[in-house]
Amino acid sequence: MKQDEKIGIFYAAFSYIVWGILPMYWKWLNHISAEEILANRIFWSFIFMLCLLIVTKKWGFFIQTLKEIKINKKVFVSLITASLLITANWFIYIWAVNANHIVETSLGYYINPLISILLGVFILKERVNKVQIISFCIAAVGVFILTFSYGRFPWISFSLAISFGLYGLVKKVIKVDSSIGLTLETMTVAPLAFFYMLYLMVKGNFSFINGSPKVDLLLIGAGAATAIPLLFFAKGAQKIPLYLLGFLQYIAPTIMLFLGVLVYGEHFSTVHMLAFICIWIAALVISIGSSKWFVSLTNRIKKDKSFTA
Repeated sequence: MKQDEKIGIFYAAFSYIVWGILPMYWKWLNHISAEEILANRIFWSFIFMLCLLIVTKKWGFFIQTLKEIKINKKVFVSLITASLLITANWFIYIWAVNANHIVETSLGYYINPLISILLGVFILKERVNKVQIISFCIAAVGVFILTFSYGRFPWISFSLAISFGLYGLVKKVIKVDSSIGLTLETMTVAPLAFFYMLYLMVKGNFSFINGSPKVDLLLIGAGAATAIPLLFFAKGAQKIPLYLLGFLQYIAPTIMLFLGVLVYGEHFSTVHMLAFICIWIAALVISIGSSKWFVSLTNRIKKDKSFTA
């Protein structure tokens, strides 16, 4: 294995481990409303990214990108859309974690790769292969089992999967440096977050400064907790193949699942286990089906068949 690939695996794995344990961070703030946590997360992420751009000497590139976006309406609309989608994803995630739905959030991130492929097929007109069709069918069985057991559609899981899948789709249009892209996205919604924080301050319901120093540090730290794994992920994605990234991405929801069940005591029945087994098999099938050795093996079999014929 090349040195670059080893570094890439470390970066990507680190980002997924951080995302996996992040529910613990929001649990420390569960006495604060999801809306206020979200506002702080957006605002302090923006401040953190501004400081990072200055330290890494990318401020000039940031200003240049802003000028380019002004004259490109398609990129401008895509930027706003991406900002709203990731904001919605963050809000649902924070609310779900603090409402004791960590197991359901983990299911959402297991489903996400399948949603991304669906979007690729129907929006980008990408071709679907037999392996992907099989994985969809297996995952659909798992979702059906969960829906039947809940007595309702698992909307938290699908809201997280669809919002993040659409975010990834829109990001294809905004082809900029990862740190600049995240700064732009948080900058777009930062004014709304700031005014909401002011509103809470005026009403006397603002937790920041009025609470304990520990709470203040956790709210400020939400910026770094948001930005760091995203930046590590972007670096890792550049250095390793897509199939390897596909395998690694299941680290985060697996950690979330164990946290929800073992640490926070969320309900996990036999029916849940059956549903998750279906999702795990679907994820494994699609990951193996995307790997280099599997693709080369199927190509070799096809060649052998044509040669025999």
